[in-house]
Amino acid sequence: MYPNLYYVFRDLFGVEIGFLRFINSFGFFVAIAFLVAAALLAKELRRKSKEGLFQPTERKLVVGGPATTGELVTNFLLGFLFGYKILALFIMGGATIQDPQSYIFSGQGSLWLGLLVGGLFLWMKWRERKKQQLKTPEERLVRIWPHDRVGDITVIALIVGLLGAKLFDIFENWSDFLNHPADYIFSGGGLTFYGGLICAAAAIMYYARKNKFSIRHLADSVAPSLMIAYAIGRIGCQVAGDGDWGIYNAAFKVDAANEIVAAQPNEFRDTVQANAAYFTRYYGSLDSIPHTNFPKPDALSFLPNWMFAYQFPHNVNRVGVPIPGCNDMYCNQLAVPVFPTAFYEIVFCTILFLILWGVRKRLKPYGSVFALYLFLNGLERFLIEKIRVNNKMNFLGMQPTQAEVIASGLMLAGIGLWIFLWQKNQANPKKV
Repeated sequence: MYPNLYYVFRDLFGVEIGFLRFINSFGFFVAIAFLVAAALLAKELRRKSKEGLFQPTERKLVVGGPATTGELVTNFLLGFLFGYKILALFIMGGATIQDPQSYIFSGQGSLWLGLLVGGLFLWMKWRERKKQQLKTPEERLVRIWPHDRVGDITVIALIVGLLGAKLFDIFENWSDFLNHPADYIFSGGGLTFYGGLICAAAAIMYYARKNKFSIRHLADSVAPSLMIAYAIGRIGCQVAGDGDWGIYNAAFKVDAANEIVAAQPNEFRDTVQANAAYFTRYYGSLDSIPHTNFPKPDALSFLPNWMFAYQFPHNVNRVGVPIPGCNDMYCNQLAVPVFPTAFYEIVFCTILFLILWGVRKRLKPYGSVFALYLFLNGLERFLIEKIRVNNKMNFLGMQPTQAEVIASGLMLAGIGLWIFLWQKNQANPKKV
């Protein structure tokens, strides 16, 4: 596993760049996911605009005016943070780089660098506006198409999505949050995908309605982007080993060479007994350990064992038992290998993206692509939850996970939306 890019460059290229400890592998792939999704969304919105499905809105802009107080303050604050936190790394000790998360959420930094860089950013903005300033500022009318707003949509999705993901994770782990609120609020982990999806979707719908472009066509345009973005984000989960893995697969074990090999019938129990203190701490008792026995099918014997069970060595959460001979910051791995569910979702969601991308131009009535996305997304997540580790909740006499409840809702919403659109199209085919 590669908790951050420092370990990637060290293992693959043999170079050690301390600053790369601050770039978490999961966050790196989330950033790539947003960039890819934004590019695909812009492409789709541009295509639909050419087909006449979107119309531009007009906005009045004042050009030639001086820099506003808000612009100057914003640039100063950005420069201050950059100098106080980022540039300060080059003059602070190595202990800071060894534990980047503690440094980011601490008050450590360089005040004089913050003030210097903040002042520089402020002066640069003032100078830029001064060069563009006219004797008499002019008011101009600008036409803005939906694809021109992809930057705004991406920023909204990023900010609101991360807040929603964190909020839903807190709800899912409410008792743990009450015991350790600071750990949950300031942790770089603990993000629930569906929380981010729901909150970001609500915010983007509000933004679309406010700026007067079709929510239905926007939803169809964004559906393939959401699916591939999820797949890319799951690459980050797999690479970092962030805890989004499945239940234990007792058909495999970790041998003396730290390789995944087939296990004998009683070896799961023996491993659990040998690490009883660890398993009891996490599951309360040795009888509550989630596991199953799924050996590699003969038809898939050509696939590597880690696709069926993986121990996630050097995982970013530092969960598991110590790795013999390791003296680094991330020296833990799971005592018994688990299903690598993040890897399964990478494969499944990439296939689903290709399906959505392939039918996006042909599927009618408009809105059906998004309806199909809702159903496929919910189905994929509902199935994967059967072998994932998640907290259970009491719901209508059952004990599903939060994700299973939401996934079921998404499937029903997808079916319901498809029926609604089909009936509306039958009643008035020219408008849908």
